[in-house]
Amino acid sequence: MSETNFLTYKGKPLVRKGKEIYYGDMSEKYVVRFEILSSKKDGKLEIADKVSVQLLDSNTDKSMKDRIKKDSTKDNLFTALDLGFTWLERALKE
Repeated sequence: MSETNFLTYKGKPLVRKGKEIYYGDMSEKYVVRFEILSSKKDGKLEIADKVSVQLLDSNTDKSMKDRIKKDSTKDNLFTALDLGFTWLERALKE
């Protein structure tokens, strides 16, 4: 049996597919979805400068509209991660 290793942030999996990043464990009630809406070039690096943050119910049987519990847009990935972490921690404690 092979074990999949994910990048983690503050102890939870962080998985990227294209411009979307999912944070959290799908076996828990909530996860956070980040979508990079725009980025700018800084030398050779692409830096996200507009990021959508959504706290989602992890039940994929629901429509995406019904899964969104909170949403916001932030000006950089660090601020978005910080907000997503806070939302997720609070939601999982309820």
